Amino acid sequence: MALFDVIKYNGGPDVLAWKYPTEELGTWSQLIVNEAQEAVLVKGGQVYDVFGPGRHTLSTANIPLLRHVVNLPFGGRSPFTAEVWYINKAYKLDIPWGTPTPIQLQDPKYSVFMPVRANGTFGIRVNDSKKFLVKLVATLSSFDHDTTSKYFRGLYVSQIKDAISSYLVQKKVSVLEVNSYLNELSESLHQSIAPGMAPYGWNSFRVL
Repeated sequence: MALFDVIKYNGGPDVLAWKYPTEELGTWSQLIVNEAQEAVLVKGGQVYDVFGPGRHTLSTANIPLLRHVVNLPFGGRSPFTAEVWYINKAYKLDIPWGTPTPIQLQDPKYSVFMPVRANGTFGIRVNDSKKFLVKLVATLSSFDHDTTSKYFRGLYVSQIKDAISSYLVQKKVSVLEVNSYLNELSESLHQSIAPGMAPYGWNSFRVL
């Protein structure tokens, strides 16, 4: 059994979550976590601890939960198996979105129905590494730009039609005047949609 003394990130630049390739660890192993990252220790599907930037020793003194599953026959030095996940928290995405079909809106000023299309970009950032890992990553070995884009674009577009319609109706903004309200509309969309992202471990959300 190969045991690793130093555990460090070796994922690509566009990866949000990356799993260390081996689960054979030891209570003497050194875990290296880069700035704007967190490392999550998982065993048997249970999150044991979350580590911030710096150098950490995977000892039972630092991780009390390990005492329940790791025997210490070698003077406190013992091998054990667990997953180490690296979460890149500072990685921001500009994900393009667009309504696949026009939104049929009744203009609040002129009372005529108009087909309206909308498009832009949004950005997301991991806030809660544990929640993100449990909710989204599951059994994947990594969670990259393409995976994130596909997942959240579909989730986002499914909500944005109602959000745009509600804003125009409540504010009585004509479709012909919407260009003058883009900043306010962007903030309104953020307020409407951001709560739906919270269960996935996100807290930064930008709509343009």
